[in-house]
Amino acid sequence: MSISLARKRVAWLLGLLLWQPACAHAADIFLLKTYDGSQQVAGWVMSEKLDGVRGLWDGKQLRSRGGHVVHAPPWFTENFPPFALDGELWTKREDFANIVSIVRTKTPDARWRQVGYYVFEAPHQRGGLLERLAVLQDYLTQNPTATEHLQIIPQIKVDNDVHLKRLLAEVSAGGGEGVVVRNPNSPYQTGRLSSALKVKNYLDADCVVRKILPGKGKYRGKMGALQCEMADQSMVNIGSGFSDQQRAEPPPVGSVITFKYYGLTAHGKPRFAVYLRRRR
Repeated sequence: MSISLARKRVAWLLGLLLWQPACAHAADIFLLKTYDGSQQVAGWVMSEKLDGVRGLWDGKQLRSRGGHVVHAPPWFTENFPPFALDGELWTKREDFANIVSIVRTKTPDARWRQVGYYVFEAPHQRGGLLERLAVLQDYLTQNPTATEHLQIIPQIKVDNDVHLKRLLAEVSAGGGEGVVVRNPNSPYQTGRLSSALKVKNYLDADCVVRKILPGKGKYRGKMGALQCEMADQSMVNIGSGFSDQQRAEPPPVGSVITFKYYGLTAHGKPRFAVYLRRRR
């Protein structure tokens, strides 16, 4: 990477930080790198990547990835273990907007009955991933009422690349987001890890909304597309993936959104950019 491009990316990231409201500190957690096909993952474990809201249980309280308190009903967490967990607050596939609406409500309501806490990590426990999750499994065995709202995401041993692609195809065909593969022998670590990879049929990226373009035809009077700035300061127009409500109330200028795309054009532009969600 050239020095000029590196400086541009640093400036862009600093800009993102300035746009975020002064609030709770983001949690120190592990993050996923992207599987590109070159990594050797046979013998690792894989699971479906749930498209929900990251939930961090500290033994007493649920918090979001950004460090905000998640106002879950007391009955939801009353049987959770007294040690830390990391997982996803999730309802079903292709339901992200509904999940966010439920989880971000400060006064929890009956919709929480739809939500489950699907755990993929027990931070600070000893051993590899499966040993750490076994600590939680022992707790659930002794406290079966906790399983009403809390489950461990099954981890499947990867036989080979074909096995991984088969699961990815099954998940994608059912409307799922993708697959996560992890090295089960790695100790618990934070940061973006080479031992934890996301596998998708598409790529995704973040960008900053710079302009809201008006719609035409059936979208007249609503948003037609978002013109966004990417990390390298190039621009991309995103005009698909929006619901009618999102077109009527689009993400505002200055907000950060995530979109998916399917490779790059000959000019290095994202191909078939589709809106996924607004970053909070």
